Amino acid sequence: MLEEKYNFYSPSNIKINDLDSSIKNSLRVMDNLDYFTKVHSENVANLCTRICEYMHCNNQFTIHCLIAGYIHDLGKLFIPEEILSKEGKLTPEEYEIMKTHTTLGYEYCMKDIYLRPYSDGPWYHHESLNGTGYPRGLRKNDIPYSAQIIRVADEYDALVTKRQYTTHVNISETLKDLIKDAEPPKNVVALDQLSQNERLGKINAKPLKALFKAVIADILYEISGVMNYVSYLQSQIRRLDNVIKYEKKMQTTKKPVKKDYYLTGMKLLLEQGETLDNFKTIQQEYKDALVTRKKRIDDLYKEIKIIKKLKIKI
Repeated sequence: MLEEKYNFYSPSNIKINDLDSSIKNSLRVMDNLDYFTKVHSENVANLCTRICEYMHCNNQFTIHCLIAGYIHDLGKLFIPEEILSKEGKLTPEEYEIMKTHTTLGYEYCMKDIYLRPYSDGPWYHHESLNGTGYPRGLRKNDIPYSAQIIRVADEYDALVTKRQYTTHVNISETLKDLIKDAEPPKNVVALDQLSQNERLGKINAKPLKALFKAVIADILYEISGVMNYVSYLQSQIRRLDNVIKYEKKMQTTKKPVKKDYYLTGMKLLLEQGETLDNFKTIQQEYKDALVTRKKRIDDLYKEIKIIKKLKIKI
């Protein structure tokens, strides 16, 4: 059976390989990251680009967010391996060390003339609008808008990875968690500046709303891919239906010449790995897979309806 291939994120419109050669040389440092951090960085860059697209940002700002998003975790190159790859929860001491990847990444960028303009990615991507982030506990307008976009993309991809999604079915649960971070907590008494800032939430709602549009586009992209696979399954089922027809005709005819004719026809229709003994079992596998994929398409369309009903206060 042909393997179904699907990429969770639809392709980015702007690629790292399309950038100027000077910045590309500096970006090669990212190849030294571990595999999972490297993939996460690529995903965040992709998402930043697409968020900017749905926010109608100009090309220059979009490219800036792409690069800054790509290198946002650059500082993890300097975090001890035993902390970076530790399974389970970090100790308070280990977490403090992990948090330094923001300043370490910033310091590295400042030493490279080509990465320096994009140091906002590493330095600010863990800052929160309500002042609860790190490394400096900045609030609202003190955080560059590019970093606010990166924060949304970073948090989304982290949740996707944590929940080990292979499809967008139930992705609305992740988006609901992001909404919680974008909306102010209820029943906060705004008596002083700190309380007022707490009412702002952690992440910017506007990039989050743009992310929703990107996610819906990705779901439609997935639906398209599943539909193509459904077409493949249906063609295989029809092919094996013809084998069954030949088999029935072969069983009902009494003429040896015709028996040989139908037998030859059956063998010609069989593909690699299929035999006269197992083709019916294989066809049933195709039918079972078809039912599963059709249900997935239905679930994905339902997911789009759920996402469209989710409200983000801006």
